Amino acid sequence: MTAAFMDLVDVTIVNIAIPSMRADLQASTSAIQWITAGYALAFAAGLITGGRLGDIYGRKRLFLIGISGFTAASLLCGIAADPQMLVASRLLQGSMAAMMVPQVLAIIHVTFPPHERGKVFGLFGAIVGLGAVSGPMLGALLTEWNVAGLEWRPIFLINLPVGIAGVLLGRAFITESKAPNALKLDLVGVVLATLAMVMVIYPLTQGRENDWPLWGFLCMGAVPFVIAGFIAYEKHKIAKDGSPLVELSLFKVKSFAAGIAVQLTFGIATGIFFLVWTLMMQMGLGWSALRSGLTGIPFSIAVSLAAGLSVQKLVPRFGRKVLQAGALTMAAGVLLYIFLSDHYGMEIASWQMAAPLIVMGLGMGLIVAPLTDAVLSEVPREHAGSASGLINSTGQMGNALGLGLTSVVYFGVIDNEMVLGAPYVDAFRTALWWVVAVLVVIFSVMFALPRKAAAGIAHEAEAGAAAGPVAAEKVPVG
Repeated sequence: MTAAFMDLVDVTIVNIAIPSMRADLQASTSAIQWITAGYALAFAAGLITGGRLGDIYGRKRLFLIGISGFTAASLLCGIAADPQMLVASRLLQGSMAAMMVPQVLAIIHVTFPPHERGKVFGLFGAIVGLGAVSGPMLGALLTEWNVAGLEWRPIFLINLPVGIAGVLLGRAFITESKAPNALKLDLVGVVLATLAMVMVIYPLTQGRENDWPLWGFLCMGAVPFVIAGFIAYEKHKIAKDGSPLVELSLFKVKSFAAGIAVQLTFGIATGIFFLVWTLMMQMGLGWSALRSGLTGIPFSIAVSLAAGLSVQKLVPRFGRKVLQAGALTMAAGVLLYIFLSDHYGMEIASWQMAAPLIVMGLGMGLIVAPLTDAVLSEVPREHAGSASGLINSTGQMGNALGLGLTSVVYFGVIDNEMVLGAPYVDAFRTALWWVVAVLVVIFSVMFALPRKAAAGIAHEAEAGAAAGPVAAEKVPVG
């Protein structure tokens, strides 16, 4: 629970402090993007491998390695002397999170008998929901208080006592467990998949500052060939020892393939929105980190409420219509935000943002909580673990891609990024139109999801209802 809370808080705490980091380190726009996208990219690349390492070498062992490394990387982030060191430390932090996070639910699963898991997952959901709400506020307070003159650095340093406590508690109370027939590692698959992600995200993030050089387009153009190589190798790996990184047969299940597309595009939408939202409030409107953090509270609460309601009451009855309603509701909230931002301009107040943020939060809550169950509903039980890991990785990959795309949809429409104020607010509205377009695509792709919730979803709704906000761990709420 300590590790899950620390991971989610770390995801949600960083965005609010980005303007402070940028000013203190004199960071470029691409460095700012890498501070957030680097973590998501490393996390996405290592999630499946992290889970498999736990199965092979012991979940307790990998958990302790992951949380120790995450804590050490947090220290490096907190003492970073320049943007390059901070980005490198964030990459390390994401890699360690990929070792730590997959073990959490696996340890719960093997530690508790079925009749007790409902209560445990309920507690887990409450902890994650608390992290989603408290992360932005904690980041705002720590930045605003400027503890010991450290400005933004305490948002990382606060992980030290929490991480040390997690290590001590883990050593004392977690029982070691391994999978009886664990699959082998597919390191070549990891390298090819990571290479494909980097070949898209690196040119997108760096291209604008380098005046969109030819190598960037060549790099992105070569991605389909890398993906083709990855698929060919995965087929070879299946024939050789049956332990690929990705079980390709999963994509023959229409609902799973569609769900992966939804997860990827939803990650893109949230990756764009949360970064440009923070920059708009602090660098466009000139608000403090604390005011920006307080402005986001209605959104976080709305996500948590709608997430619990969707899993417990709505999805078992209405199926995919709930997710589609979520996409349309979220799009409506974004359109309302565009209208109010255009209407009030630089004079817009926090309370005037509350309405679109609540609508957006309700829409997001209707999507994030039931999406995983909907995607997995038609997947064969023996592949559930592989499919679940792939869903989480895809969400993180989409988030990293969305953060990279801010170079195009946000910074690309700002003539001089050093001129704060109105240009950042105008660019925010432009970026929101892209978010609306992505949400329309998500709504359309959702038609390929199962019409009704699978029996397992309805059956487990009561036990997992409190875990509704768990899905918020996949997106940087605030």
